[in-house]
Amino acid sequence: MAKPYSVSRRTVLIGAAGLAATATLPAASARGANSSPALRLTAAPARVRLVGGAPETAVWCYDGRVPGPELRLPQGERVRVDVINGLPEPTTVHWHGIRTPNAMDGVPDVTQPAIAPGQSFSYVFDLPDAGTYWYHPHYRSAAQVGRGLFGAIIVAEREAVAVDRDVVWVLHDWRLGRDAQDQDDFGNMMDASHAGRLGNTVTLNGQVPEKFAVRAGERLRLRLINAANARIFGLDFTGHRPWIVALDGQPIAPHQPADGRIVLGPAQRVDVILDMAGEPGRAYAVVDGFYARQAYRLVDLAYEPGAAPRSGTRGSVPSLPPNALAEPDLERTERHAIEFGGGMMDPKMMRGGMGGMMGMMDRMGGGMAWTINGRSASGHLHEPMLSLRTGRSYLFAMVNDTAWHHPIHLHGMVFRVLRRDGAPVPRPEWRDTVLMAPGERVEIAFVADNPGDWMFHCHILEHQEAGMMATIRVA
Repeated sequence: MAKPYSVSRRTVLIGAAGLAATATLPAASARGANSSPALRLTAAPARVRLVGGAPETAVWCYDGRVPGPELRLPQGERVRVDVINGLPEPTTVHWHGIRTPNAMDGVPDVTQPAIAPGQSFSYVFDLPDAGTYWYHPHYRSAAQVGRGLFGAIIVAEREAVAVDRDVVWVLHDWRLGRDAQDQDDFGNMMDASHAGRLGNTVTLNGQVPEKFAVRAGERLRLRLINAANARIFGLDFTGHRPWIVALDGQPIAPHQPADGRIVLGPAQRVDVILDMAGEPGRAYAVVDGFYARQAYRLVDLAYEPGAAPRSGTRGSVPSLPPNALAEPDLERTERHAIEFGGGMMDPKMMRGGMGGMMGMMDRMGGGMAWTINGRSASGHLHEPMLSLRTGRSYLFAMVNDTAWHHPIHLHGMVFRVLRRDGAPVPRPEWRDTVLMAPGERVEIAFVADNPGDWMFHCHILEHQEAGMMATIRVA
C-alpha cells in the first residue's frame, strides 16, 4: 500500500477529514413540478489541494472541485441538469437514491448511451422525496468515483426543520503516495476480491483540516454521505449524543444508536440531529473506529471560546415529515431468495475443498470475483435476474454467503428493511442501500412501482465491477 503524505502529528495512516463547505449552485425557488431550472455540471480533470501543505492532487471532478457542487432544491421541483463530459473517456451520472424515471437513471447501455468525451446529456426528473442524496458516475465507477467524481444533492422539506445549521459532510478516502497523488491501481484483483479499495487518507468535503468550528448550545442537522469506493465508517462523537432522524434520505423515528456509533456503508447516508452540549473553548474528537485496530481521529468539534451556551433545553428531537412511499403488502408479497457469494475465502468454495478452491481461482483469473445467485455479471447490459410486475409487492430474502461486508443497492425504488438474521428490526426503516455483514441474512420488501430495467448491486465499487451486479426488470 502506498504510504500517505505526512501532514501532521497523527500516528495513524489515515488523515483527518476536512470541513470546507461545498459551493452551491443557484437553487431554484419552489415553482412547482412543471418548472425546469437548468443546472450544469462539467466532469473534467482538475488539480485540488486535498491535504494542507501538500502539493495539489490530480483528480477527476465536477466543476473543478471535490466534492462537486452541492445541489439544493425544493421537494416537488422538476430539475434539469446538463452534464458536459470533459473527461478523456465516456461517463454518466446516477442520482443515487432519487426515484427518477428509468431513462434518467444514468446507467450506460441500459438507460442511456454513455456520454462521449466532448458531448453532453440533459437529465430531467422530478424530486418526489425530501432528503439527502448524492450523484456519481455509473461508467467505470471504481475509477471515476475513486478519482473524485461525486457530489451531494439535497432535497429540502416543504417546511423547514428547526435547526441552527444544516451541514453536509461528504466522506471519501484516497490512496495517496508521498507526492500527494492518487495511486492509479484501480481495478486490481487484490482489492476486488477482498474488502475493496481502501485508501490511506480520508477527506471530508474534499479536505483534511483539523477542526470543525461549533458554538455551544447550537443544534445541527448533520447530513453524512459515504462517497468512498469501499470504506465503511463507524463514527463516534465523543461527548455528544447524536440522534438519527433519516436513513438514506428517508425519515425514521428519532433514536440514538445502541452503541453511540453512526455506521455508514459505501453509498449510505445518515441524517443526525446533534446538540452542541460541550464546553466553550474545548475540542471533542469525532473518531472513526469501524475497522479493528485502525481507529483514527476524523476531526475535532472545536467550540468557540467564551461563547455562552443557550439557556434552557432544546426540547425533543423533531421527527421529519414522511415521504409518500408505497407500503409493501406483506400479506401478499412474492418471495425471492437472493444469495451473494464469492470473494477471497469464499465459504462455499472453501466447503468444496480443493475443487472449490480451483473454481474460485479460475473465476478470479477471468476478472470475476463475486456472484449473485451463482452468476457473475460483467458490465451493465445483461439479461434480467428477475422480472417483476408493476404495482406488486416483493420480498427479497437475502443472504451474504461471503467473508466480507456488502452494501446492497437497488436503483429506482426504496425498500423496507424487515429482519436481520430472523429478528425484526427495532423500528421501521426505509433504505435504498442495506449493509450486510459476513454471513448475515436480511429481508427487505418493496412495491415494484417504477417500470424499467434497474441495477441491483454491491456498492463496494470493486465488488460491483468484479461480478456482484444484476438487473431487475419491472414491467
